[in-house]
Amino acid sequence: MPEARPRLVLAFDFGLRRIGVAAGDTLTRSAAPVCTLAARQGEPDWAAIDREIASRAPDLLVVGTPYNDDGTPTALAPAATAFAAQLAARYRLPVERADERYSSLEATSRLREQRAAGTRRRAVRKTDIDSAAAAVILDGWLALQEG
Repeated sequence: MPEARPRLVLAFDFGLRRIGVAAGDTLTRSAAPVCTLAARQGEPDWAAIDREIASRAPDLLVVGTPYNDDGTPTALAPAATAFAAQLAARYRLPVERADERYSSLEATSRLREQRAAGTRRRAVRKTDIDSAAAAVILDGWLALQEG
């Protein structure tokens, strides 16, 4: 049964220095990079996140969970889990988790393909990869919602 209304979703690729952000919706089931926000020693720039939440008014948040190849959580997983809990408490929005394995590799590959095809002019920077990785995470989460 289809959803009553499309939901706007904001996704985060959590890192100790940078947090990638992407947006998408459950109607088009597509995601796009939004921006990369700074973090200092794992502490997010909450003012910047406040602005993104206020300007986009999402219905749901998705946070990538970092796993190793064998499916075990990485050393960063507890910090990503804490970030997800902080988002839920701060914004009173549902927060779901998504496997982010290989998201940065996929994002880098997508960006390099765009550059090679001429659809992207500037060089690929780390901040571009972070927001593109958030889009990869969100694409994966949206794909799982089709059931």
